[in-house]
Amino acid sequence: MTEEMAHDHPPETAPDEVADLRARVAELEGRWRSTAADLDNFRKRTARDAEQLGGFERARAAAAWLPVLDNLDIALEHADADPATIVAGLRAVREQADAVMARLGFARRDDEAGTTFDPAAHEAVSAVPVHGAVPGTIVQTVRAGYGTGEHQLRPAAVVVAARADP
Repeated sequence: MTEEMAHDHPPETAPDEVADLRARVAELEGRWRSTAADLDNFRKRTARDAEQLGGFERARAAAAWLPVLDNLDIALEHADADPATIVAGLRAVREQADAVMARLGFARRDDEAGTTFDPAAHEAVSAVPVHGAVPGTIVQTVRAGYGTGEHQLRPAAVVVAARADP
């Protein structure tokens, strides 16, 4: 038989080999279907677990805020009291709220004047010329930031010193 003829007609296969190959194909197809079903079940289970975990974390965070809300209710009950005591109470509630944020991993950042502006940690809301201040340093924090680095919830909003004209 010439090489050309060999390409035209595949070699004959014995019936036992065909049966063995069919059995092997059936086995592999069954394994493939089983693996596909396992993967589908894994996807569904993972999605369900993620949803449950998210619900648990939301409940945990909300529970951390309950004492803050309770203290705000108490402050409102005493709204007609001496304003100085109300202000002191509100400061205490804010400190409590900051502590909750810190426990959740987002500590409050009130960057002090003179700190170098960092675009990764700060949002410049204004630039003002200030005599004696180094350009690019923080002059005032307008809104506190929460968290740091990859765990930054919000950057601090700051006013930055610009070059002052002589």
